[in-house]
Order: sequence, then structure tokens, then C-alpha cells
Amino acid sequence: MLPSLRDLRYLFAYTLPLTAALSLWLGGAYTWLTFAYAFGLVPLVEWLRPPAPAQPGVAAATEAKRHTFFDGLLYLNVPLQYALMAFFLYSLSNRHFTRAETMGTVLSVGICCGALGINVAHELGHRSRGWEQRLAQALLLSTWYPHFFIEHNRGHHRHVATLQDPVTARFREGFWRFLPRAVVGEIRSAWALERERLHRQGMSAWSWSNQMLQFQAAQGLLAGGVLAVFGVKGMLAWLAAAVVGYVLFQLVNYVEHYGLLRRQTATGTYERVQPHHSWNSEHPLGRILLYELTRHSDHHYQASRPYHTLRHQPASPQMPTGYPGMMLLATVPPLWFRVMNKRVPQTVAN
Repeated sequence: MLPSLRDLRYLFAYTLPLTAALSLWLGGAYTWLTFAYAFGLVPLVEWLRPPAPAQPGVAAATEAKRHTFFDGLLYLNVPLQYALMAFFLYSLSNRHFTRAETMGTVLSVGICCGALGINVAHELGHRSRGWEQRLAQALLLSTWYPHFFIEHNRGHHRHVATLQDPVTARFREGFWRFLPRAVVGEIRSAWALERERLHRQGMSAWSWSNQMLQFQAAQGLLAGGVLAVFGVKGMLAWLAAAVVGYVLFQLVNYVEHYGLLRRQTATGTYERVQPHHSWNSEHPLGRILLYELTRHSDHHYQASRPYHTLRHQPASPQMPTGYPGMMLLATVPPLWFRVMNKRVPQTVAN
């Protein structure tokens, strides 16, 4: 099945790695190009141009769950991410960047760590085929975030919109308070999930079957390779870019579920995840750049749906602008509270 002309709009997602590559190639003020694009131009356009009304129940592109074009767009991010990281480390090792230029390149590549390295890994990690999950793990290793593969699929999707979920932001909890709780909570949750899984199989948590140990070993090997080729400076630059990606994805987590909580039944269990337990945005630029992550309600309602089949859920609470703009807003808690607290449905606020 050939893609339609409308489907080709998803090629726009590649503008992020393209601007990052240009920032490294051109140097100077251009090192800030990706940051200016992702958190300047895109939020401005989405704020000035509200999205057209979405039709409920209609897929973003096609209902075909396996489609070569849409799958290929995801797979290509793996070599792109690693090529970009290599270009980044090579550039820092062989060119003289000022402190401002270095900061710009770290931000540019860090944005790609969040958008390509973690967000695309998130999509591939939900796929059923083992080799697609290996691609997800490879992307997560490039961002020092491999435990996400365990915690997100087996923890977050189970506990989302409850006090047990480390990445569901509480009502009136500012982002900078949320960030350390989420970072530490995800790691603890991933270890606990693996320990419980191995215990059920009669195995020790320190068995080599523990995915957390496997991931840390793989991360160590990759880090050793970077250190050997690019030295301490390259290692620190890679870590800094990974931290940027990590913070950006935690901003995504923060805005996706802020203040929303599932009700507990009489037996103490939680109601099923519903569309009103996730914040959504139909603003088109953010949707495409993040591979429809902004239709988050439908993703949680049926996690097996590929990104191009996600539908608009009319019951989901809508944010006033797209994800990039809301992520910026979240970094200033008083402004975030002023805009969002009145929008949180009181029936589901935590």
C-alpha cells in the first residue's frame, strides 16, 4: 500500500534531526537552531493557529496496523540518532566551539535524544515483534534511559493516573518538584518490576536474566566505547545531551497526566484507564513531530495501536496549545498553575 500525499506530512518529523545536523555543520549562532525551532517557532505557530476540529473515532492516517511507510519512518530514526550522536561527538572533539556554541549543540542534540531517542523508542517498545523492541532498546541506550523499556510498559501503563505511578504529576505539584521524584521513581519501579518477575520464576534478582543488569552492562559497554574514542570531554557532552533529553521527556510525562487521578472501586482496585485520564492536543505540528504522542488518551486506552492509527477521543481534556508550548509553560510553575489548574476536571483531580 503506497502512502498518500497526506501521509507524507510525517516526513516533517525529520526536521528535528535535520536542524540538529545543520547546527553542528554551520556552528556559530546556528548551534541554537534546533532549540529555536522546537521551542520558539513551533509553539508560536501552534499558539497563533488553533487546530481544526477533529473528528472522533477517525484514525490519524490509516487503520492498517502494519504499514511499510509508517513503520519505516520509525526504523530510520535508529541510524539517524546514532549518526547524529557520532557527528556531535566528532564535532566537539575536532572543532573549537565557544562555551555558548557548546551549549547550543548540547541542547540541539539533547532535543533529538528526547524526540528520537526516547519518544520513538516509546512507540517501538509497544510493538510485539522482538526485533522492533531491540530497536527501542538501542535508542534508549543512546540516551542513558534503558530502564524506561521496563517501567513504561509494565509499570506506567498499569498505574497511570494513580498515586503509585512515579510519572503522574500531582495536582499543584510544580515540575521542578516532580522531576526528581519521577527520575528516582522510574528507576526504583523498574528494579522492583524485574525483582518481582524473577521471584515468580524462582530466580534471584541478581540473576543475569534481570533486564536491568543486562541494560546496565550494555550501557557500560557503549559508554566505554565513547570514552575510548572521544575521551572524557566526549563522554561528558554525551551525558549532558542525554540529560537534556531526559528532562524533556519528563516534561512530556508531566503535561500528559497532570492532576488526573483514577477513582478506586469499593474493592480498592482502580477503574479502567479512560480518555479523560490524559491531556491531549490536536495541534498538528506537535502531533507530527512527536509521532501522534499528543493523542495520548487513545494510546492509553489501547496501547497496542500504532501511532498512525491513534484516534481523537472527544472525552479527553484538551490543552490550550500544543505539547512544545505546554512543556515550556511547565518550566514556570506559577504560570502553569494559573493556566492549567482551572482546567483540571475536579472529578478526577488528585
